[in-house]
Amino acid sequence: MVAQRELSETETDRVFHALATATRRDILRRTINEEQSVSALAGDYDMSFAAVQKHVAVLEAAGLIIKRAEGRERLVRANPEMIARARALLARYEELWRARISRLDDLLSSEAPHQDSPTNSPKRGN
Repeated sequence: MVAQRELSETETDRVFHALATATRRDILRRTINEEQSVSALAGDYDMSFAAVQKHVAVLEAAGLIIKRAEGRERLVRANPEMIARARALLARYEELWRARISRLDDLLSSEAPHQDSPTNSPKRGN
């Protein structure tokens, strides 16, 4: 098994930028299971071929897809290594937030007044 290196700040910025658009997320989804030509991808969107090419270029710059030439066609497939690296980054963020929430829960439960505490009993004799 190859150890995954962490994403650099630049790589992280590129990945999040690439995933910030629904069209690019859809292109990535469509190319996870099978390689597709840019022409085939473009046929399914209500935008120009050039616009789809730009979306593909953003995904490629982020390393999320790999593009290769086969004759006159440009074929695109998702890059599972970069997807795994991005997933690992998100898992670390999730661990961080779960730990913070857990600490907050502990703090709140330790400060919660108990039922039989004098501060919770009704006041008498006013």
